[in-house]
Formats: sequence, C-alpha cells, structure tokens
Amino acid sequence: MAEELYRKGDIITLTVTDLAEKEQCFGRLDNGMAVMVSGMLASGDRVAAKIRKVRQRYIEASSVEVLESSPDRTDPRCHYFGVCGGCKLMHIRYEAQLLYKQKKVRDALVHLGNFPDPPVREALAALSPFHYRNKIEFSFSSMRYLLPEELSLEKLERPKEFALGFHTPGNFEKVIDIDYCYLAVEEMNRVLALTREFALANALAPYAVKAHTGFLRNLVVRFSENRREVMVNLVTSWHDAPLMERYRAQLESGMSGQTMTIVNNVTGRHNTVATGEQEFTVSGAGYITEQLGGLDFRISANSFFQTNSSQAEVLYQSILDVAGLCKDDTVYDLYCGTGTITLYLARHCRQVVGLEVVESSIGDARSNAELNGIPNAAFYQVDLKDFHAMLDTLDHYGAPDVIITDPPRAGMHPKALSTLLRLRPRKIIYVSCNPASLARDGKEIAQSGYTLSSVQPVDMFPHTAHIESVACFDRDDHAPVSRTL
Repeated sequence: MAEELYRKGDIITLTVTDLAEKEQCFGRLDNGMAVMVSGMLASGDRVAAKIRKVRQRYIEASSVEVLESSPDRTDPRCHYFGVCGGCKLMHIRYEAQLLYKQKKVRDALVHLGNFPDPPVREALAALSPFHYRNKIEFSFSSMRYLLPEELSLEKLERPKEFALGFHTPGNFEKVIDIDYCYLAVEEMNRVLALTREFALANALAPYAVKAHTGFLRNLVVRFSENRREVMVNLVTSWHDAPLMERYRAQLESGMSGQTMTIVNNVTGRHNTVATGEQEFTVSGAGYITEQLGGLDFRISANSFFQTNSSQAEVLYQSILDVAGLCKDDTVYDLYCGTGTITLYLARHCRQVVGLEVVESSIGDARSNAELNGIPNAAFYQVDLKDFHAMLDTLDHYGAPDVIITDPPRAGMHPKALSTLLRLRPRKIIYVSCNPASLARDGKEIAQSGYTLSSVQPVDMFPHTAHIESVACFDRDDHAPVSRTL
C-alpha cells in the first residue's frame, strides 16, 4: 500500500517527534505513515524530506529543509558541527538533551527489557556541558577531509596532505583538521595548536593507513582537573630522541609554567589505535594524578579512566547511594578497570574484590590501593566469561552482599551473568553505558528473582548521544525464580 502512495524521490512534509540512533529521527505523515528521517534534527522540527526508500510499514527519507524550527533548537557553537561525528546533539538545548537521554533509557527498558513502568529518574546534568573531557585523542592523516566551504575554492589555504584532528564518521583514512574542540579544556587546545605548528615546521609526515607509511599517528592529551596537570602522548611509528627533545622544548616554551609530562608511544601496527608497544618518557613522571572523592589516582598514557572527572564523582556517589552498604558487607566489583569504583566503595564496607581482564589495569588498581592506603581491596585478573573458575579463590572472601558490574558496551558475557546470578547477592548494581545492553541483561536479572528498584541516568558526555546509567536490582526472596541456575 505504501509503495502505491509514495515513490523514491518524492518530497514529504512531517514533524519530528523523537530522536533515534545514528542521526536518525522519527515522525509521522498526516495520514499516520511512519517515517525515519536522517539529518541533524530536533524533536518538534517541521521538515521537508526526500524519500530514499519505501518499505511496507514505514518510509526512509533524508531531511532537505527545516520549515519550522523546534523550540528545543539552539545554535551550535562549533564550526565543525555536522561534519565531525563527536557532538551530534550540540544543536539541541542542554535541558532538552537531558530529557531525550532519560527517555532513551526508559524506552530501552520498556521495549527491550519488558519493564512496564521502569523507575527511571531525571538524568543528572553535567556541571559544565563544555570543556569537560579529561582525555582527547586526535589523529594525524595524510588525507585531509575538505570542509563543504572548501570544495568550491580554487586554492586551498591548508595542505591536503596533512591533518590533525578527528576522523570523519565511518572513514578511517580522512581526518578533519581541527583548530579547536569545545569539549576539550583550554590546555588541550593549546597542545593541539603547538603540535600542529611543530609538525608542519619540521615537515613531519603523517601516517597513511593503506600505504602504512609516515611518522605521526596520534596525539593523545590528558588533563587532571584537580591537579591541573597535562599529559601529552605523541604516538609515532618509530622513536626519534632528538626530535622529541625539540618537541618538548616547543611545548614547554608555548605553555610556560604548566605542570606537564610528555611521553612517546611507538607502534608499527597496521591500524589507527592510539597505543604503542613501546613507551618513552620524554619529560616529567610519565603519569598524571587525578583526585576523586578524596582519593588519588595515577593515570598513565594507556590507563582507562572516566573521561569526565567531575561527573565520575557524581556517578560513583550514585552507586554508593543505592548500594546501602553496611560495615560488614563484602562487595564484588566486576569489570573494575583501574579500581576507581572499587576503591571509592572500600571505605564503606568490610572488603571489596575487583575483577578485570586487562593486566595493566589490575596493576594500576593495586598501585592506586597502595597509594591511598586502602588495605581492604583485592584485585584479580580474569576474563569475566571465566568468572565461575574464580569462585574457589573468591570463597576466601565469603559470599558477596552486593555486586557492582560495569560491563563494556555490549553488556555482560552470558557466562559471567549466569555466575553473578548464582551468587544471589542482596543487591546487583548494573552500571551501563548502553541502555540496550542494560535492558537485555536487566530482563534476565529480573527473571532471576530481582526487582528493578531504581535507574539513575548520569550525563557524562553532554552534546553526544551517550548516557551512563546506574540501575539497582534488589533481591526478592519471596519471588519465584524462572531461571535455572
């Protein structure tokens, strides 16, 4: 029926009523026909769109023109908005972004988790929606992405063979040459400018992915919000000690008085991952120190650390608030990373055990426990799918009263989830960066005799579609368990 009424290339008019993934939005035509329309749009926009494909139950279309702007719209600050893939929501007022993210979590729990009325609280706003990131990864490329306004120019102001910035979405070769990022702190933007000047002045060749040639690969800049320290990690194809000394002099001259450490990661891999097989400390300690909740954490070049320091404290406090810890409780922290959550909770219970697959992260976690004088936190390296094989070792600590799990974006491995449920803790606190994974795993947790008592979204990444959530499941000892453990 839809195919008879509409054809590819037709222009249709609709009002956007909801946002979806990957620059997709949803709306309906006046006759009720559903439309998925692509473009940087906001709920409430009245748009003209061109049909790309007609399906049986809905239409796929691309936005052509915004006829009436939504009251949720605002002018994006960034010149690269719409081209760079980082900030997909910068054209939407921050208050509206928070409502959208809360709805995103709720919708996933309703439609994927079968929770009819999930207790999702208002998303906790970031203290500052700009300049909040404590880590930025910039990429070098021998293929610069030309901005729309450059396509008609006869002569380019910048070379096409050099770029330092961000990859365009879905393209691992071309990079947008970025002058300034509104998510980075000012110190990071200063390092970016000085590094570009140094690279061009010394005619340093950026890495070419397909040819596997070139020297410069990545520039990774970290910043300690509490200590105001900067770490610069230049990732290159080989180590050139005299060149690195000149680079150090350039940075220190351009950032006089700034506490800084500079490291050089070296890799020969045929990929664009911003880590190296070797690391050379050019200046400083080779790490920076951040403070969260009165605890110090040493962060090395390749350590995992929450990307928004101030919101990390909000996230950890949200976990603590729902954990309801007693002084005699034993806590397991699954996917513990460098132990930030583990150590944050250790002061409020008898003992806490952190489990993580990455060996370097476990080393960092143990160092951080020693640094902060925390004796009641233990850490073990284990692939969580083999969590069951650790139970004899963990028996020494007794059964867990509370389990915290903070899995990767794909969610928990089924074997890990099965083992978790077999342990039957009083509370399961699921920290999620992906509402869909939370909903799927949460459904299984609920079927195993737990009640979803609260879900607290925490906005760690303003202007992006990402949202973190802290979901608390309480054991219901009187509920029938439908799952065989």
